[in-house]
Amino acid sequence: MGVTASVRRAVVPVALAGMLVLAGAVLGRIYADDLMFRLAAGAAAGSVGAGVAMRRLPSWAVAPISTVLLGGYLTLALHLAAGPAGLSVTVARDALGNGIPRLLTAMIPVETAPDTVVVAVAAIWIAGLAATEVAVRSGRVLLGCVPPVAVYAAALYVVGPNASAATTFTLALAGLVVAALAAASGTGAGTPAVVRARAVGGAVAGLVVLLAVIAAAGPWIGGRVTTTPVDPRRYVQPPRVDSLDESPLNRISGWALDPRQPLLEFHPGDPAAVPTPAPSASASGRPAPGKSAPAGPAASVPSVRLRLAVLSDYDGVTWKVGGVYRNAGRVLPSPDVPAGTRVTEAQQQITITGLTGRLLPAVPTPTRITGARVAFDAASGTLIRPEGLAEGLHYTAVSQVQNPDLNQLPIANVPSGDAVQRFLAITADTPDQVEKLAEHLSEGNGAPYDRAVAIETFLAEHYQHVADAPSGHAYPNLRHFLFGRRDIGGQKGTSEQFAAAYAVLARLTGLPSRVVVGFTAPAAGGAVTGGDALAWPEVYFDGLGWVAFDPMPKTDEVRPVEEDFTPPTPSPPPSQSEPPPPTATDSESAAAQIAAPPAQAGPSAVVVASGTSGGVLLLLLGVAGAVAGMRGGQRRRRLTAGSPGQRITGAWLEFTDALRLAGRPVPAHLSATEAVRHAAVLPRPVQRAGLLRRAVPADTPAEDEAPLPGLDGLVDAVNTAGFAPEAADAGQAQRAGDEVVAYAAALRERRSWWRRLWWSVHPGPLRWNRRPGADPRR
Repeated sequence: MGVTASVRRAVVPVALAGMLVLAGAVLGRIYADDLMFRLAAGAAAGSVGAGVAMRRLPSWAVAPISTVLLGGYLTLALHLAAGPAGLSVTVARDALGNGIPRLLTAMIPVETAPDTVVVAVAAIWIAGLAATEVAVRSGRVLLGCVPPVAVYAAALYVVGPNASAATTFTLALAGLVVAALAAASGTGAGTPAVVRARAVGGAVAGLVVLLAVIAAAGPWIGGRVTTTPVDPRRYVQPPRVDSLDESPLNRISGWALDPRQPLLEFHPGDPAAVPTPAPSASASGRPAPGKSAPAGPAASVPSVRLRLAVLSDYDGVTWKVGGVYRNAGRVLPSPDVPAGTRVTEAQQQITITGLTGRLLPAVPTPTRITGARVAFDAASGTLIRPEGLAEGLHYTAVSQVQNPDLNQLPIANVPSGDAVQRFLAITADTPDQVEKLAEHLSEGNGAPYDRAVAIETFLAEHYQHVADAPSGHAYPNLRHFLFGRRDIGGQKGTSEQFAAAYAVLARLTGLPSRVVVGFTAPAAGGAVTGGDALAWPEVYFDGLGWVAFDPMPKTDEVRPVEEDFTPPTPSPPPSQSEPPPPTATDSESAAAQIAAPPAQAGPSAVVVASGTSGGVLLLLLGVAGAVAGMRGGQRRRRLTAGSPGQRITGAWLEFTDALRLAGRPVPAHLSATEAVRHAAVLPRPVQRAGLLRRAVPADTPAEDEAPLPGLDGLVDAVNTAGFAPEAADAGQAQRAGDEVVAYAAALRERRSWWRRLWWSVHPGPLRWNRRPGADPRR
């Protein structure tokens, strides 16, 4: 009996400690190592053990002893969490004062540090002491289980959606509660019958109450099981960049004016393994942004690019960071690596010598940082130091450098939809000149890479790089940079204007783009100064990720913009039959000479020019009419002649021709369903009537335009013709043809008047898809 009673009494404290250990195990799943779990288990065992040891002491003595024990264990826990850096009074005070916000703003996985463990360890210790006092000293086991269960629920809430469901832990917790209650309610053979009856009655009453609670709350709990838990981090404001760092693009001009200003010292961690710069998609072997160097002997010195900030949001005035920076430890989340990208690891040591603000430069993308407390934006892979930069700050970073396979770029597509909407957003007040330039550059460049290179080449060949250009990248600044007169500072700028103009033009042509600010550093190590500051654009490609482009000029020889975009009106050549200028001195005789030229023996130049122009015009009209007639005949043959399968194939060819005329050809590898989805996300620059308003999906029409007609019938007909030709019927063919005609007409109406005219007489459809018997999905 004595042994059985002793065992029964030991079950309750063991169950309480086990519940607290489970709370530590649940919370430890979001930490980078198992130190948090070990500290939680120690707090659980220590608090319950201390409570059991003090159960025979007077109640007034328990509180001060518990406080001393809690302070001692917290000191030990903070010392272990501080690691090699060691524990100081300042670190301990900071951890106690900022433990909750640091825990709720820390990057997942959370690094075990003094400020991220202090709250959890203290809560588990206090809950263990309280539970032991109530359950062991007072004998109220059910009430004593409340603190451990509350701590367990708090751990689940802190973890939120950042870990998998804790079903096993929760069932184990319930089992420990049942075991504690069973041990407390056990009765021996010598127990009076009245006591046994009361125990049985209490158990029955408790069972009835439990069943009632289950019946009432069961449906609600069952409905919550499959829902995603709330992340408490959404209610806590993480560190943010200040105005100096919200748009570091504005600092390019200031750095360019003082090119010798020291900013930082860069040294590779392993001189034998120089970090590989991210490749550029530039044409003709041009170097990537950050690798260009001045002419002369130094031009051959290899360099590496350091990324300072990624600017993803543009409101027509400023390119902004728009990042959410969360406190992070030494280990940072690994970036997502596209399938077509090779990754190499690079280590670098950086010392701040003059750079200000809070943004920390590093080779993209850092995965480990030592020497500085940082906050990390997982979306862009950039860092800030919440306390701000200071001269002499030294830190070491390990980065994963992504090297996409540039050979895949010519066939790569760009994503669309909500996932990249942020990188396609353009405000409605875009200048018309900029929109028309984007349309001009996208004309004839259906592939995304072709459009990206066309923009890069245009900027590099027509604009000058000058160090003393004023800062600014709002729409008025970009309009002046792109179209202003050279004699008043137009068509000249720093990398700020080149990168900002590229990103805006890219978005207007449907390319997800962003602007990056950083520095070029000697690959072998050395000083980085203001003259090394640089901005460059990046475009996102499916399967490759973000690819850098280099729109900076490569030579001092640039062509005027008017040569390729707005040709000047040529002066008419002088006529050979005109007489020499009049020599009369009075204005009256000169006026008579101009108003009434002398008679000529042959036809006048005006008559000759008029006849020639009229003949050319009639010839062009004749050719246009012939092409239009042939196009109309081709459409009638495709949609009305032949078997239903042939008519469905003709409808598909009309659909692909319409998209090709709109500058968005259908990739050959897409199925019918994917091709129609591809057509449904046409960027509005292709659809708007002559103006490139915003690069948003076509299925979100503006207030003044109706959505494009659907193509469900075409998809069904093409799939039937491709996989079950004998099942295709005339009704399907008729419906597919009607839908394609309506779709092409709606797509054509969204273009400018002169592009609608060119659409009707474009000879391309007469030579496209001439291979007979082609698969209708190609």
